[in-house]
This record gives sequence, C-alpha cells and structure tokens, in this order.
Amino acid sequence: MKEPSATTSRAVQFASFGGPEALSIREVPVPQAGPGQIRVRVTAAGLNPMDWFMTSDAETAARFGLSLPCGFGTDYAGAVDQVGDGVREFAVGDRVFGGVLSRAVADYVVVDVAGTIAVGGEAHRTPDGVDDRTASALAIAGCTAAAALAVVNPGPGDTVLVGGAGGGVGVFAVQLARLAGARVIGTGSATSADALRALGAEPVVYGDGLVERIRALAPAGVTAAIDLHGTETALAARELGVPDERITTIAGQIDGITPANGANAAPGAIEEIAGLAAAGRLRVPIAATFPVERIRAAVELQAERHVHGKVVIDL
Repeated sequence: MKEPSATTSRAVQFASFGGPEALSIREVPVPQAGPGQIRVRVTAAGLNPMDWFMTSDAETAARFGLSLPCGFGTDYAGAVDQVGDGVREFAVGDRVFGGVLSRAVADYVVVDVAGTIAVGGEAHRTPDGVDDRTASALAIAGCTAAAALAVVNPGPGDTVLVGGAGGGVGVFAVQLARLAGARVIGTGSATSADALRALGAEPVVYGDGLVERIRALAPAGVTAAIDLHGTETALAARELGVPDERITTIAGQIDGITPANGANAAPGAIEEIAGLAAAGRLRVPIAATFPVERIRAAVELQAERHVHGKVVIDL
C-alpha cells in the first residue's frame, strides 16, 4: 500500500466520460472530514457493473447526478483515519466498509455518517474475521442480492431459478437462497458449472433451450426466479408457470414484474451479510485483484461479465 503525502493523494478519475481508456490516476488534495463525517484510508475497492455503466457517457452520468471531474467505483473498505465534529459512532482506527457513489477508488474517501451510498456515502464496521478485500466486495452486490431475495421470499420447499448466478450479485443471491432453505438452479456459461456447484447451485446453461433444460432438471417445477442479467431468466420463469409476484429482475424491466434495487434493501441487511461472511457461512469469491495502477485492465476484465466472483482494486 502506497502511503499518500501530507497534502496530496491518489484518486482514479475521468477527465471525460467513457470506457476504461478514459480512466487515469490523478494527484488530488487530501480530503478533510467535516462535521458529521469520517475520512477513510481506503485499502481495497470492489468493482461492480454499475460503476462503468454509470460513467459510460455524459447523459447516463447525469442521470446519477455525476459530473466532471468524476471519480470511479463505489464499494470500499479501509480504516477510519479522521473523525469530524459530532461523530460518536466511529473512532480513528476503526475498520469500516461501505459505498460511496463513484469515488471509491482513491486513497481516501470522506463519508457522511448519516448518509446513503447515493448521497454522502455510508460506512459499516468490518467484522473481525473479514479481510478488507472481502469487505470491499459486500456493499452493492450484497444489498442488491438481499433486495432481490426480499421480493421473492424463498424458503424451504422452494426451487429458485437464479439467472447470472456466477456474477458479482449472483454469488450472494445463490448462497442467501440456500441459507433460506431453498433449492437453487443457477444459469451460467458451460465453463461456470463447477463454480456454481461450489456455491450450492445446480448449474444450467443459459441461451436457446433454457426452458427445456430447466424442466429436465426440475420436473416438479420452479417456484421463484431472480434475473440478475437481463430478462431471459425472468421470461423463462414465466413460461414455467412462476407467478409474476415471485419473479424479480435487477437489470431488465418487464411489465408486471417488480424489479429489485439494492437501495431498497432492508435496514441491517448488509450487516447481516457481513456477519455471515465473518462466521464462514457465506463465501465471497474474489475472482481477481489488481493494483490501482492497473485500473484499466481491471475494469476491462470486469466489464467482460465472465468473471466468477468479484474484481478488487488494491490501494
């Protein structure tokens, strides 16, 4: 970990919105925590598809309230190194993780203690037994998976179809559904089968013939479905007789089906997920780690959507 100077630090930023080629590491003034804020020395930042989707062009960025110069990344983990006036919840040295919209890949982030990921950022205590790389992969994917499960409410006796089961959100959704007592069938590529089995899912290859393959695997039927990629899985679930109220999507819109959004996760959901990870009951597969100097290569890998697990930037 490279230590910043007393006055400047590194931050990955866009000079203009676009793909990985538009990202660069810049020297910026060290931010200061104001009243009600903490400053976190970031050690790891987990990447998510939303990071590069939000910043792909100026019009999309504006929809998320982003303007230039703009940072990159949302999930972070590290330690509190400065506490603003009025803050009682955290002290210098506390290990924390959370989300700060499009500014996580930086030596420092300033977080509003009473904020949200979208506004001001949020911070949670990192449990003992969870390393920073793992903690940096929790916030967005964990909250999104928790919100999706809340829509379909799986339990014992359910057979849940999870589309995109090997992706960043999928690895959480599969395991949380299994912990709820459900059988899980997960869609993925042929090469992802072993990774899905390791998570507790029964793999099925997506694409043409998906409905027939699911019927062969689950002749008694599917009772709920979570589509984490687009709409293929949700539409297949409908064809298999799953009622709309037990289907959800996160990346596609279908009339009559309730989408899930991590911002709507129940209070305490992310702490519960972190606790499961600390207890060894939930695995957080880290597919690859990159030093911040290789941020472009990391984003290119993550954007291919074929990694099984999370991509993490080390700072």
